Amino acid sequence: MPEIHLLSQSTIDQIAAGEVVERPASVVKELVENAIDAGANAVTVEIKDGGLSLIRVTDNGCGIDKTQIKRAFLRHATSKISSIDDLSFVESLGFRGEALSSIAAVAQVEAITKTEEELTGIRYAIAGGEEEDVEEIGAPKGTTFLVHNLFYNTPARRKFMKQPKTEGGYVSDLMEHIALSRPDVSFKFVNGGAVRFHTSGNGDLKEVIYRIYGREMADSVIPFEEEGDLCHISGYIGKPEINRSSRAYELFFVNGRFVRDDLLSKALEEGYRQYVMQHKFPFAVLHISIEPKEIDVNVHPSKMQIRIQRGNEMFAFLSENIKKRLHELEMIPKVLLTEEKEEAPQKVKTPEPFETRRIENLVQEERKTYQAAATDRNGESGGSNIPVDRMDRKLTSAVLDAAAHKIGTPLVNNEIRSNVIKAADHIFVEKPVQMNLFEEKILTRQARDEYRILGQIFDTYWLMEYRDKFLIIDQHAAHEKVKYERLVKQLREKQVASQLLSPPVILNLSGKEEIVFKQYREYFERLGFEAEEFGTGAYAIRSVPTDLYGCDEKELFFQILDELSEVPARGEPDVVLQKLASMACKSAVKGNNSMDRKEMEALIDELLTLENPYHCPHGRPTIITMSKYEIEKKFKRIVT
Repeated sequence: MPEIHLLSQSTIDQIAAGEVVERPASVVKELVENAIDAGANAVTVEIKDGGLSLIRVTDNGCGIDKTQIKRAFLRHATSKISSIDDLSFVESLGFRGEALSSIAAVAQVEAITKTEEELTGIRYAIAGGEEEDVEEIGAPKGTTFLVHNLFYNTPARRKFMKQPKTEGGYVSDLMEHIALSRPDVSFKFVNGGAVRFHTSGNGDLKEVIYRIYGREMADSVIPFEEEGDLCHISGYIGKPEINRSSRAYELFFVNGRFVRDDLLSKALEEGYRQYVMQHKFPFAVLHISIEPKEIDVNVHPSKMQIRIQRGNEMFAFLSENIKKRLHELEMIPKVLLTEEKEEAPQKVKTPEPFETRRIENLVQEERKTYQAAATDRNGESGGSNIPVDRMDRKLTSAVLDAAAHKIGTPLVNNEIRSNVIKAADHIFVEKPVQMNLFEEKILTRQARDEYRILGQIFDTYWLMEYRDKFLIIDQHAAHEKVKYERLVKQLREKQVASQLLSPPVILNLSGKEEIVFKQYREYFERLGFEAEEFGTGAYAIRSVPTDLYGCDEKELFFQILDELSEVPARGEPDVVLQKLASMACKSAVKGNNSMDRKEMEALIDELLTLENPYHCPHGRPTIITMSKYEIEKKFKRIVT
């Protein structure tokens, strides 16, 4: 019989560390979240070799008291909670008290920290869970953690790490999420000696989006803010044309914490469903403020998963308000015949989080130098005839020019600032953009009289003229949209037409499929399916929606059944509308079909009655436009 051993504390710590420290990104996450919880408004993160050889996290938070530094590295030591009852009201990013202990168990760690009240700081070194050194040291207020040689004492873990570039990518992704979660905190991320991004901490979320994703993305987002009984949601959502092929850009922050949540993602996608093509996903950065008692954040050690108590209510609130916000805009893609020149981003040297005092001192030194020089010049010339206010302005300009030159920061309007952020009040400066189509809607009944149909090309696209714009309409997408809206209206009014099947189609359902069918039977009947029991686990389909008659009714029925098993019942299940979209597509007029002018005008008139005439049910645009200005540029009538 195998002998039972008591594991050593070192072995216990290393095993426990595996639950918290999965890779370098895990270490960065724990340390940065601790910095934020410590009240820091400036955090610098530097990694080398993907974080395997070095992770440095510096903050200007409250620091750790000298008498508490050793206790901070003990397992389950935390300042965030004191009892199990506190878990219902946790608002900090971390609370388990395992982070520092777990990191120290598998790495060589140095902590340099100082509180505001203390004159000196303390340096504490610990490696593999064993204390190595402790000494007083001069340090600014705040804390710096240096994590060297991650997994140096657990080679089995180390060999499963990916290449440094890949591990660095995970850290970069994490830092982007953290920066977006707290636009009021200045984050600087350095990877291998190169500054990846540096945010100002001025509280402007759009500025953070610009810093991380660039100008094109920042110019293509729409502000979003809604408040309800359950929560308050604010942030930015992307215009449909900047969709992505994965959910990686659906970013949700619940009470300041980045989370991945299927319910929130599905609600967002439901709001975009008529605007984005299938298998494409929207861009969104949304902050959700909700009472802590309404969510469970203790689902997973990483704290990136949550449970929302009133999930159906949250789904409805988010999806309906996203849909409403998008409906307020006219989303006709603008075709540019000439490429717009993109401004090359400038490299800016921005101050380190703790260099504010140095800059102020430098400006004062330069002021004294220039004042002395001005006095000498005035004395030699027997006095100056330049008015005092003009001399002060010249002096101030010279001082700031000199100070800006020394610290390597551009000077704009007599203030030291970067190329985007004003140093004084940190205002995000946006590039002026050409007036777009949101300011004056084209697809309206008021504008209908000014449309001039020019004809049809390729038996698929209609050409129209409206004022100084040239419009192209996809007849299939437009007809599909009209058909879809008709079917939705019939469904809501319970007027969907059915077609009898002779003979009926017999289906054999598994136990799970039968449970789902009985649960959603009402929806099948409203959609136009009539089914009756035909023995144990068997059903006879006697009628189908008229628009689907002649297709593979059996396959479609099982598709709907499978999807309904994954979609929560909430009003009209999303799958019902998705299948209506497919039905509309099957019955809509296709491309390569010639249409006369009367048919075009009738379809345009019906298109104008829809809430969203700009996209087909699958998210494809029904209409695109180009301006007279762009056409004249292409023909060299306008030279710019």
